Formats: sequence, C-alpha cells, structure tokens
Amino acid sequence: MSRLLTAVDVDNLAIGAWIIGTGGGGNPYINHLNVQRLAATGRTFEMIDPSELADDARVAVVSTMGAPVVMQERLQDSRDVARAIEIMADYVGHGFDAVMANEIGGSNAFQPLMAAAHLGIPVVDADAMGRAYPEAQMTSFSIAGLQPWPLALVDPRGIESVISHVPTWKWMERASRALTVECGSMAATCKAPRTGAEVKRWSVAHSMSWAIEIGATVRRARTEHTDPIQAVCDVASGVELFRGKIVDVARRTTGGFLRGRAELEGLDRWNGCRVDLDFQNEWLVAWLDGVPIATVPHLICLLDVVSGEAIGTETARYGQRVALIGIDAIELFSDERGLRFVGPSAMGYDLEPVAPVAIARHRAAQPGTHR
Repeated sequence: MSRLLTAVDVDNLAIGAWIIGTGGGGNPYINHLNVQRLAATGRTFEMIDPSELADDARVAVVSTMGAPVVMQERLQDSRDVARAIEIMADYVGHGFDAVMANEIGGSNAFQPLMAAAHLGIPVVDADAMGRAYPEAQMTSFSIAGLQPWPLALVDPRGIESVISHVPTWKWMERASRALTVECGSMAATCKAPRTGAEVKRWSVAHSMSWAIEIGATVRRARTEHTDPIQAVCDVASGVELFRGKIVDVARRTTGGFLRGRAELEGLDRWNGCRVDLDFQNEWLVAWLDGVPIATVPHLICLLDVVSGEAIGTETARYGQRVALIGIDAIELFSDERGLRFVGPSAMGYDLEPVAPVAIARHRAAQPGTHR
C-alpha cells in the first residue's frame, strides 16, 4: 500500500524504467540525478496504490513530450513539471490530490516524483502505458474513450500554454506535438486530469513497483555474477530473442520524434543472423532475417549483455554487445480495441501483431532451429 520510496528504490527505478521504456521515454540519467538532489534537500516521495484513491480524487498525469535525443542535450529543471500542474490547476479551478506518470518508460517515470517533491502530493503506483509509446493517443485512457483535454505545456524559457479543447485524441497529439516542436522538441506537460475512479479502472496499476522490481533484479544479478538478461526475462515473464552487436544505426529527429533503424549482427548461436530494429522514439518492430519476431504493442527491449542496462534509441551505437528481449503486452493493449491505438497499423506498418513470447516458444519447438 502507501510507502515512502527509499534511495535504493529510486536507483532501482532508474534501471527498471529504462528497460521497460522499450528504447524510449528518455534516458533517465539526468532526472535520476534530479530526484537524488531533491531527496538530499529533505524531500520525500510517497507512493500510493491506485486502490487508495477516492473515486472523486483529482489526479494529475504528467510527462515530458519530445524527442529522446533532445532530452540528452537539454537539462530539465524539476520545477517545470510542477509548474505544468500548477497551470492546469489554475485552468480547471482546483488542486490535485496525487500525481501519476503518463508513461512508466525511461525518464518519464521520474516526472511524477519531481512534481511531487515540489507540490507535496503523493505519487500513484500506476501509469497509462505500462511502457513507453511515441504518441499522446497511445494510452489506456484513450483506449477507454476518456476526454483528451485540457493539456498544459511548459518550456523552461517561460513559454506556457493550455490546449483547452480538441475533437479527438489524435488531434491532441498533433496540437501538442506542434507546440513541443516549436519549443525545441522538448517540453513538460500535464495531460488531461483524471479522477480516482478513472485511474482505478483504466490505468496500468503497479507499473512503478514493477519497474523498481526489475531494477532490483538486475542489480542483484550483477552482485551475484549471474546473467542479468535471464534475470530480466524471469522477473518480467519475457524471452530472449537474439544476441549480437550493433553494426549500424540510422536516425533522424523530425516532427518531434526520433526515427530510424538499428542493424544487429548475430553472435554465438545467432552467428550468421541479422536483426533490424525500427524505431519511432521506441523500438517498434524487430525483424530477424527479414521476418518480424516482435512488434508493438509488445515490449521490445535492447539490453547491454554485461550490465543488463537498457539501450535507448538515442544511445544505441556501433559495436555495442546487446541482447534483445521481448515481453508480451497486457490484454488492454493487445486486444482488438487496444490494437487500433497501439498495434503495428497504428504505427504505419502493414503487419499483424507479433507477440514475442508466443513466437519464441513456437520456434523453440521446431527441431534444429533457434529462430
């Protein structure tokens, strides 16, 4: 139930959230330091279970919007996300009882902690994605058909705005993305407020605890000198799909996104095989020798084989030794309704969704092949 996050929890969150960020959400390094600095000043971080929220509780939903590579280059002030909530509170005419992450992936897992430190409200152990997705309409709340407006946006140079109304979730993505691009492809946002009842019914519950648990498992594997890749697969019910090295990365920042492809060359039992990874902020499709072996909405995670640390779309580089793991998405995102928002077709691919755990088990059952 309710508990104060420790310094160890925060460290574990940085590792785990980066892994389930599926390459996106922004490298958590800077905002991990932000939260450590806030804790050193005496701030505490209370995390509450979604079930503890009253039905009429008012919950702020926050994230940084933009291209991950820009987040590496521009330092973020923890007061920006708190200011976005304050602007939203002024607009809707009431304060907030709690704050939650829009996405648990990467740096965005730390946004509610930074806001909570300045505003003195608890953080909900939940998010709206269970990972990271590139666009604003790719959330559990949009799948539920909840209201997409208003949205408050803050740029550290003093640009503050509110989008008061849009006709659809997709239009909220387009309008807020255009503002973000004009702000240099990075801005702090407070999404449409949610009630406690909506959070309890539609959020991805306990995603923050899950990220912390994954991070703790990786650190334990390092201490015990066991395989961190297998440790992640065990704790997250995932499968290892490939091991190799990165031989090429082509990326570009356009339209407020980081887009491109990474090419991996197989090593050890994957020698002679090749994987291509498409991305739009996050890893979207993994192709093994031209055949898709994992697609969104399922989690495609690229990890360093020695440390178990995640490798993001903005940090992938030539020569890195990597392992590719897949984790099946929860039913909310992988059923027919969810796929309209987060499936391959929603990302522009003419593909059927491929669940990595199922396909890995199928291939393992075929004699004489590891593919």
